[in-house]
Amino acid sequence: RSCHRPAGPKASPESYSRGLPEGVEYIPTRKKGKNPMKPVGVAWYRLYAHTRLGYLFYRWQVKKARERYPHGHSAPQACFFPGVKILPIPVISNNYSYLIIDTSSGLAAVIDPSDPLAVQAAIEEEGVVLEAIFCTHKHWDHSGGNAVLRQQHGSCKVYGSTLDAIPELTHPLADREKVSVGRLTFEALATPGHTVGHMVYVLDGEPFGGPPCLFSGDLLFLGGCGRIFEGSAETMLASLDVAVGLGKDTLLWPGHEYTLECLTFASLLEPDNPALEQKLQWATQQRQEKRSTCPSTLGEEQTYNPFLRTHQPELQAVLGLWQGRWEHPDALRARVLKEVRRLKDLYKAT
Repeated sequence: RSCHRPAGPKASPESYSRGLPEGVEYIPTRKKGKNPMKPVGVAWYRLYAHTRLGYLFYRWQVKKARERYPHGHSAPQACFFPGVKILPIPVISNNYSYLIIDTSSGLAAVIDPSDPLAVQAAIEEEGVVLEAIFCTHKHWDHSGGNAVLRQQHGSCKVYGSTLDAIPELTHPLADREKVSVGRLTFEALATPGHTVGHMVYVLDGEPFGGPPCLFSGDLLFLGGCGRIFEGSAETMLASLDVAVGLGKDTLLWPGHEYTLECLTFASLLEPDNPALEQKLQWATQQRQEKRSTCPSTLGEEQTYNPFLRTHQPELQAVLGLWQGRWEHPDALRARVLKEVRRLKDLYKAT
């Protein structure tokens, strides 16, 4: 296979350091987080996810990002298998949409079309027919372009879960249901936690001599995972286990460019992890050059992503969490995940 990755009055920091494991120092990020879902309370999340105010905020985000990043926030590179092209489209300030093309038929699907102008430009440049929109969840920064693209592509179908209020949904999907676009086959997997109806999509690469490709939305990032807005740590853990079960060679295509922030946080928990140190150095260089860090592999992620390492005694020890006498191992893992997520939320609140 051939898949080319790009080469190679504010609270004081001390107030955020409370609650971190002993021996772990809080290091604030230099730039303010651009994620609209940063910790500002349940009321804001409800406004963003369930009211028109959220849509208006999304429209403002798109407008500002187009002005600031006229060519996208990152320089991505397409991934090729014989008969398949995967084109990351950098949108808004840190999102990714993905155009997946069956090169033999010229039919294409898009994952999470956040900015319809950027997605349409890619469709026109590639000269393909948009047949399907796969939406991972309802948040506007993943679904905001559905309506415009459906207007432009009348036969285009919109797939997703009925448990999320996905705009323009035409074809609801159940867990493990498969959809064909030309010769491409996608499998939908229910992965609740970030939202109650969150789904990820897996492209079957075997017919093309390639690995499976996981389009993970806000379930899993390079070095991190999504916030738990509509679920529990147990729910998110089960969803992450579904992803890990796809196999170590599976390519991970996340919904956001959060890699540097996630790896920097992870390094506070495991400062002596050589795989993490090497990945962080690489990601730092990539981001200094405004290059995309996608994709990764699930096997690689398991060596440094703390949200996939909840079973590791080293991480449990750093957090001061131990298995109870009658406690099931997965119950301990859920406690570890909950604590890592809590610390990550504190880390981002800068």
